[in-house]
Amino acid sequence: MQKLWITRPLPDKVIAEARRHFDVEVRAETLPLTQAERLRALAEFDAVLPTLGDAFDASFFKDRPRCRILANFGVGFNHIDAKAARVAGVAVSNTPGAVTDATADIAMTLMLMTCRRAGEGERMVRAGNWPGWHPTQLLGMHVTGKTLGVIGMGRIGQAIAQRAALGFGMKIVFYNRSTVAGLPFDATQLAGLEDVLQAADVVVLAVPATPETHHLIDAAALGMMKRESVLINIARGDVVDEAALIEALEQGRIAGAGLDVYEFEPKVPEALRRMENVTLLPHLGTSAQEVREDMGLMAVANLVAFFKEGKVLNPV
Repeated sequence: MQKLWITRPLPDKVIAEARRHFDVEVRAETLPLTQAERLRALAEFDAVLPTLGDAFDASFFKDRPRCRILANFGVGFNHIDAKAARVAGVAVSNTPGAVTDATADIAMTLMLMTCRRAGEGERMVRAGNWPGWHPTQLLGMHVTGKTLGVIGMGRIGQAIAQRAALGFGMKIVFYNRSTVAGLPFDATQLAGLEDVLQAADVVVLAVPATPETHHLIDAAALGMMKRESVLINIARGDVVDEAALIEALEQGRIAGAGLDVYEFEPKVPEALRRMENVTLLPHLGTSAQEVREDMGLMAVANLVAFFKEGKVLNPV
């Protein structure tokens, strides 16, 4: 039986399924793997089920490792040099699909909280500072009928746009590198990123983390947005130049931001934490019991398929 290392605690249902097929060791620590642990992972196990923060760059694949597959828990795999892994004979898989709806829900949560100043209001009530209702208190953006700009119209981008269009009557414009057709809601694909940024009242980022999307939203991009607009990021933290975002918010060049991910996660700059017009969530995108179970079971299914059939179900 192949030896499998699961690098973080996962739901009991997932662990039980993994044990049906593999000799499983589960690491109790919840933080990312250390350098020594990453070396051990590739040297002592036939398979590893890693996740966000378990960084395997090209240096780990210089010598052909014992490990034959990294079955990533999560759709994003920018922490793994998949090309170097393949060259070394290590397959890499991920868990798309399972994360789509949960992540889209968090995007909507961030949009509503930020536009309607819900975080600010909740803090006011908790602090005992609410003086009672009055007509001009905490006036925010009415999202119904506004324009949502989606950057990246993949599975998650489409799920967000569908919720916004059909649930809130929002006009959808989007930017995507390839043409997207046949959407089950009205949406207009614009030619350039700048066109979406200029048109949207709310901009949501749903692109993968790649070298091409690093700092996709920089000072120049933020400068193209409307002063009354809001930026939502549920993609990866380094898609946004965090320093440029802080400057844009401090100078009032955009109205607010809703963030579930951060450039140097888990570090969140104090400048962002003190801003009332910024909603900050602790990477809750897929944080639902059923979703985390589905993700884990998909990762295990990739492992089983690899060792039985020689190929994974969700290759990257």
